[in-house]
Order: sequence, then structure tokens, then C-alpha cells
Amino acid sequence: MPGRVLITGASGFTAPYVRAALESRGYQVIGVSDHAGNAADATVDLLDAAALGRLVERESFDYVIHLAAVSHVVHDNAADYYRVNLIGSLHLLEALARARHPVKKIVLASSANVYGRPARIPVDETAAPAPLNHYGVSKYAMELMARLWFDRLPILITRPFNYSGVGQSEKFVFAKIVRHFRERAPQIELGDTSVVREFMDVRDVAAAYVGLLESPVASDVVNICTGTGYRVDEVLDRLRAISGAAPRMQRAQALMRGNEIPALVGAPGKLRAIVPQATFRPLAESWQWMLGA
Repeated sequence: MPGRVLITGASGFTAPYVRAALESRGYQVIGVSDHAGNAADATVDLLDAAALGRLVERESFDYVIHLAAVSHVVHDNAADYYRVNLIGSLHLLEALARARHPVKKIVLASSANVYGRPARIPVDETAAPAPLNHYGVSKYAMELMARLWFDRLPILITRPFNYSGVGQSEKFVFAKIVRHFRERAPQIELGDTSVVREFMDVRDVAAAYVGLLESPVASDVVNICTGTGYRVDEVLDRLRAISGAAPRMQRAQALMRGNEIPALVGAPGKLRAIVPQATFRPLAESWQWMLGA
């Protein structure tokens, strides 16, 4: 099955792990980013439709994993979410639909944020999306746009829940927490620590992307999740026990969100049915990895 895979967002957090997982299975990977980086083989802005089209024609990919996005829920310019997450994705699908070499599978990364505050936890793919922020809205808009291409392109939309790992930006709360424990900082400022989230390992999420790419499923949506959530308070307690560090938690009003989602945990039944080999390592193993980085 191995062939040539295009990964967008190659200089981001997730793409290097997906690349490593693909290359370990014999795939040839071409990483594309809008800025130069160690993981980027080509520099193309997804908003430059003409340049993107030339790249697709030149490289003749068999598969695509589209990870490029403005991915943090707090971003200064709301319009960027829609330019990159929606219009950039549209340009990619247009280029792939025009390509002389047809692709066998396109995996699009959406987000669990499209669910907003789900009525039931864990939330499965049948729940009606109701995003609460520009990031979630832009991702759901991308999903709706992508559905218009289901009859022409083999697209699978993924909704990953929270995950982390070495190299993640401290804009994301768990990466920030781990850094404070690793450096034995005296204090850490956080927002609402009563929220419940999944805490997956990026290496397991990368393996799930590869499994979904290799599956025959298309024209569908699937969660990437474990079905288990943890309060941030509980995570802090576990990290104290693992690391021996004990930074004092300071609640920062500036980090409290008015549209906070109290709990976001996914139902993994569909993922398990499509990728039976998908596994998620124990949290302690992931946290030791991050603490030692």
C-alpha cells in the first residue's frame, strides 16, 4: 500500500509525528508548510491557490493528510481562522480535484471543538455540532465545505480530541503545565481547572491518522479519542506525584473563558471499528516522556 503522501502543516506540532509514523511503514512523505522548517520539503501558502495547484501537479501524490490550520482557540485575529482553516482547505481540495493523478485518500483534520458543549459525554459522531468559538466554527465550516466534494474525492474527516507531546506550544494548557513541573517552577497561572479533557499522546494520534489513511472508509467523519477524560485538577495531582515538583496553582482571571466547555470527551467506538489496531498508551508513560524532554 505505501505510496507518496502529502502532509500540510509540516512545520507544525503534529506533522513530524505523522511523518515518522508514515515513513516507518514505507511511505514517501512530502511535507508542505507556509514557512520553511526542518519538516517542510516545500514552502507553499495554502491561500495561494495557483502555487498550490502547481505543487499538486508537480508531485503527484497518492494520499493527503491535511493538518495545516490555525489551531488554538485563542487567537488575536479571528479572520485568520476562516482564511486558513476554510479557504486554505478549499484551495487544497480544488487543486486535488483538478490533478491529473487522482488521490486514493484525503484525511482532513477537523476538531472535537465542533461539538461545543455536547449534551452527552462521551460524545459520538452523531451529535449535532454546535461550536462556541471561531476556531470551532471555522473547522465545522471546513467540514461542511468538504462534504460538497464527497462525490468527487475520497475524503475522511477526523475530529481529534485533546492531545499533547514533546514540542507542543505552551499556548496549549497541558504543554504549559508540564513545562512548569519539569522546571520546578514555584507557581503556575491557569484558568478553570475543573474542566474535563482527554489527554492523548501525539504519537498515538499520529498512528491513528495512518490507520485511517489506510482504511477503506471515506465520505465520513470519525473521532480520534480514547473515551476517557480527566479534570485538569486531577492531572495536576498526578504530575505532582510523578515529578515530585509542586508548583503553586494561581487562578488567573485573564485565562478564564466565558465560553468554556466544561467537558469534552469522545466516544471511540467508530475509530475502533475502522482501526482495530489503534491503541493509546498510559498517561504516565506520555507524561514521563514530556517531563524528560
